[in-house]
Parts: sequence; C-alpha cells; structure tokens
Amino acid sequence: MLKDLETQGIMKRPMVVRDGKLWCPISEAPMSTEFAISRFAVPFMRQGGWAMFCDCDVLFLKDPVTLLDLVDPSYAIMAVKHQQRESEAVKMDGQTQTFYRRKNWSSVVLWNLDHPANKRLTTEMLNTWPGRDLHAFKWLEDHEIGELPLAWNYLVGASASELKPADVSLAHYTLGGPWFAGWSGVTQWDELWRREESILRAFEDAVQIPT
Repeated sequence: MLKDLETQGIMKRPMVVRDGKLWCPISEAPMSTEFAISRFAVPFMRQGGWAMFCDCDVLFLKDPVTLLDLVDPSYAIMAVKHQQRESEAVKMDGQTQTFYRRKNWSSVVLWNLDHPANKRLTTEMLNTWPGRDLHAFKWLEDHEIGELPLAWNYLVGASASELKPADVSLAHYTLGGPWFAGWSGVTQWDELWRREESILRAFEDAVQIPT
C-alpha cells in the first residue's frame, strides 16, 4: 500500500532506518509502523463518503457496521478522544512513547470525506508537516472533531477507564500482545487474542489458504 501511494505521487516523505527502526527525518522521531504517516492519505485515496482507518493491532469484538449508527455529518472526523497519561513511557515492542496533542486519536478514525474542513489538508502538508502535527489533526478545529465512545478504541492496558471485554467493541493492543516473541502477558485480553487467532488458523487450514 505504501508503495502504491508513492507511485501515485501522494506520499513523498523521506523514510530511513536507524538502529533497525524506521525514522522520520522531518519529524526527527521514530515511527513504529510504515503507516505512522500514510494513514493521513485517506482523503486522497477516496473522494467522498465515510472511510475508516484503524491500526493493525486491533481486535473487533463488535460488527464495525454498527459504527454507521454513530456517524454525524457535521464532523470532519470522529474518534475516541483519549487523554494520554505521562506514565505511559513505552508502547508496543518496547518502543518509546512520544507525547503530543490528541495522542492516540488517529489510531481509529472515521473520516467524513465530504466535509469541507478536510479539504484544508493538502498533499504538501502530508509530506512536510512533522508527524505530531498530523496526528494532532492540526488542520481541524476542536468543534470539527466528533467523539466516539471509548469502547470503539479501548487501549488495552493503557485506557484510564477499565472496561470488560463484553463492553468493548474494538480492543487496541497499543502496548503489544501475544504475537510478540517473549510476550509475558497472561490477561484476559491476551487470551481473547489467542482465541481469535486459533479460530483464524483453523479456518486457514480448512480452506488451505497459503500463508
């Protein structure tokens, strides 16, 4: 996907590797994934309607179609408005946390591509702004950002409010999970991930999907 965006001339930002990790020279900061910045290319990939972006370390526990009951066309985007705690120094795979305005809001986003406020975001901004400004949705005002319930981006082990799995619609394993070698977690959330993975593996074996 990232190469497709580069081929289309949407993504032109430099990306380098330092000490085995991705690094953004513009932001002068590490990137935990290739889509740390490319997630903001959503408005340039589709011209209208609603679109959803979510990080890859999530587990849907409710049908995402039900999100359509929450969309409000008066907003440019909708997201869970997390309040980051400064005690969160480390995130997934032991990588250092960074702090910026509207931290974690961009990990699950409903984009209203018809909203005029999103037209302020240009490919020049996409390719020249530091990541902290993009993740803070700097082109938007507070009143242009709608709020989703915490259940739709519950940060496992990090959200200030504790929710039971039965009350969560989307679990976000932002601090890591059982797919990492040497992961020592034994919580109900780890077991939930392992259960879903076993179901997926069994399905793959049944239909002989190449891995």
